[in-house]
Amino acid sequence: MAQPAPQSQAEIRQRNLSRVLHAVAEAGPLSRAGVAGRIGLTRGAVSTMVDELLRAGLLVEQGPGRSGTVGRPGTQLLLSDRGPCGLGAEIGVDHLAVCVMDLRGQVRARLSQQAHNRQSEPGTVLDALSGLLRRAAEQTVAAGLRPAGLTVAVPGLVARGTTKVLRAPNLGWRDTDLGGLLPADLGPVVVENEANLGALGELWSGLWSEQERAPGSFVHVSAEIGIGAAVVVDGELLRGAHGFAGELGHMPVRPDGRPCTCGGRGCLETYAGEEAVLRAAGLRPGPAVRLGALTGRCEAGEPVALRAVRRAGTALGIALSGAVNLLDPEQVVIGGALARFGPWLLPPVRRELARRTTAAAGGRSTPVPVTASPLGPDGPLLGAARHAIRTTLDAPGGVA
Repeated sequence: MAQPAPQSQAEIRQRNLSRVLHAVAEAGPLSRAGVAGRIGLTRGAVSTMVDELLRAGLLVEQGPGRSGTVGRPGTQLLLSDRGPCGLGAEIGVDHLAVCVMDLRGQVRARLSQQAHNRQSEPGTVLDALSGLLRRAAEQTVAAGLRPAGLTVAVPGLVARGTTKVLRAPNLGWRDTDLGGLLPADLGPVVVENEANLGALGELWSGLWSEQERAPGSFVHVSAEIGIGAAVVVDGELLRGAHGFAGELGHMPVRPDGRPCTCGGRGCLETYAGEEAVLRAAGLRPGPAVRLGALTGRCEAGEPVALRAVRRAGTALGIALSGAVNLLDPEQVVIGGALARFGPWLLPPVRRELARRTTAAAGGRSTPVPVTASPLGPDGPLLGAARHAIRTTLDAPGGVA
């Protein structure tokens, strides 16, 4: 087996600069000594790198903090809230959205609009999205921010390592390269499946309570008009051999059931997708605001609405049982538009998982925990923006 080539001094330096930034991102504010303790380098080496990152505008200093050690407390380091920022964008079937996020993970600008993207020409959709992106970027100029990268979430299969959407059934797109249709002056462009970005947004969000450990292995369901899923194993996204892992929405729950846009029959999406749930509740599918009407009906205890959501939960639980039995995750997280229906959706999901899966724990069988995402429908958009930020943290020399 060929041995990996040794790293150059420049590569080692970049890696260590990145380690400093990630340490501050994960545990800041930190002193130089605190950073050195976390990454295992000498204080002198860390101090040199910190000075470089301060000059580059990626770190800032604040007053001395409590160091927990004997001696004068060190100056505390934080990621800068000026300079590089990440742009996230989402292309939905019925909406477009963009947001700007600084290195601290704070959303500094956000814009969205309703749109009829199903069967629309990609160029038309990307023109509208580019307009939103430029408006959002302009809003941040006065705050001293500059775009360092753009990540776009799409409801479809993306060729690994490219900006090409191979298939997006709910948009009607095939073999569409988005790279040349987006602004070239916003930094490197990444196109990624929206369910994957929803899972990464969950993993990176820091929204889990201090009492609840963020799961390292979980299945994340992104439920909108379509239903996607992503699998995180030991803190890493499981992509599969071709990058297409997680197509939960096209898992058959009734093999001879309703026809699906993918060409199959009885897919989960035809029973638990947004449009299917609205129709079952007696509402005409349309703009996302109609889900607000469905929420109101569920809160009022309307039987037809409750039955529609509960049936969706049953179908979702059936589909998830296969994934849980195969992957043994720590947790299942329901995101996307259906996350708002947690009080009525989650009980049937849990019931099906309890019936169809087993996990030995202390000599008894316990179903995997199922929760609604705290990010809700914002998961893919926030995950996209945070993905763009992490590109800067991973390669700080690229923007210095």
